[in-house]
Amino acid sequence: QVQLVESGGGLVQTGGSLRLSCADSGRTFSLYTTAWFRQAPGKEREFVAAVNWNGVSTYYADSVKGRFTISRDNAKTVYLQMNSLKPEDTAAYYCAATHGSMSRDPSLFSYWGQGTQVTVSS
Repeated sequence: QVQLVESGGGLVQTGGSLRLSCADSGRTFSLYTTAWFRQAPGKEREFVAAVNWNGVSTYYADSVKGRFTISRDNAKTVYLQMNSLKPEDTAAYYCAATHGSMSRDPSLFSYWGQGTQVTVSS
């Protein structure tokens, strides 16, 4: 069973940085494609970034490309380094995992964390 726990959210000023972490206590987390999604109040959940099981391949939404970096240590944790943050990045950020290949479709991800709030002040 995969149980994902996010951490690292908080309040930051425009242009600042945060690093989110997604940890799993299971023994097979390193075998999953893992992604970050975000959801702002009144908006649909949107794809942010994904990394494949061995960390070699990554995939980003256009809105975060060049500012965010997803990585994994292949042990227990996937990270999302967020630089040059903007007010429009404000949202609850969710980690998700799937047995399948990388995708931006949240319906294809079976396992989800509880979310961590990121707030960027202007």
